[in-house]
Amino acid sequence: MDARGGIGGSLKGIDLLAEINRLRKERNAVILAHYYQKPEIQDLADFVGDSLELSRKAAETDADVIAFCGVRFMAEVAKILSPEKTVILPDMDAGCSLEDSCPPAQFKAFREAHPDHIALSYINCSAQVKALSDIIVTSSSAEQIISQLPADQKIIFGPDKHLGGYISRKLGRDMLLWPGVCIVHESFSETELLKLKAQYPGAPVAAHPECPPAIIDHADYVGSTSGILNFAKAMPGDTLIVATEPHIIHQMEKAVPEKTFVGAPGADGNCNCNVCPYMALNTLEKLYISLRDLGPRIEMDEALRVAAKKPLDRMLEMASGTVGKGDVGAR
Repeated sequence: MDARGGIGGSLKGIDLLAEINRLRKERNAVILAHYYQKPEIQDLADFVGDSLELSRKAAETDADVIAFCGVRFMAEVAKILSPEKTVILPDMDAGCSLEDSCPPAQFKAFREAHPDHIALSYINCSAQVKALSDIIVTSSSAEQIISQLPADQKIIFGPDKHLGGYISRKLGRDMLLWPGVCIVHESFSETELLKLKAQYPGAPVAAHPECPPAIIDHADYVGSTSGILNFAKAMPGDTLIVATEPHIIHQMEKAVPEKTFVGAPGADGNCNCNVCPYMALNTLEKLYISLRDLGPRIEMDEALRVAAKKPLDRMLEMASGTVGKGDVGAR
């Protein structure tokens, strides 16, 4: 038996944590973990955060290797921002239902059918779709960026119809919405949430804007993963109902262990449908193998990388307030 093992082989007898730490040093690697990763991966990561936070952290380090424990579009963003670094993803099948919902060829045709619109794309999309977009947004920056656009500017928003719809309702902006959804946030049940609110009277609800309107309508706070975590820390009460992928609760419990956090249930109150199946593909074993073999790697054509970076740069500029309304228009 090969003691080195493999995804289909045996890793029996290997101290995974010790080996991951050894390889991290040998490879001069930084390990990034999204809030939706399993607790054991979060706990060994150099940085834990949302997708953009992590990519920016990686770009600031002197690491040669970025091991991104998240999903594929996140690792792509790290490569776009840090082309000189080797970016590895423990499982290349770790995709995203939002990315899958928006094939580049269909998005290109949709854009061409609406030439007077600019395209704002949620960061949860492929590098190819980013390259077809004017501005990338995150759940924390979308409202700020759209507020800077001229009131008469027509907008395509994709691929998340729930995030786009939430911003549209809040700002009173009519936008053409691509019909994509996150399978995790789509699974939350209003009926089950109301049962939970009755079980925990007075407990606020924090929800991610990828949730459907029926969930958002019951939320006391709506925001990104980082925003929800900050709300959990700052809220005066001792119990919070959390309507996003439940692995973020691990960070909440570490930050404020005296509080109680209750994950919102899925459709039947018992299913694990609120756990992201793509995020769950990453494991300690696969992280060890990816550091050992320096693969699977994110590889990207330079022309695509440069094209995808432009709308990311516009997002960073507009989120920092350095772009005025007169600088943004249809291309």
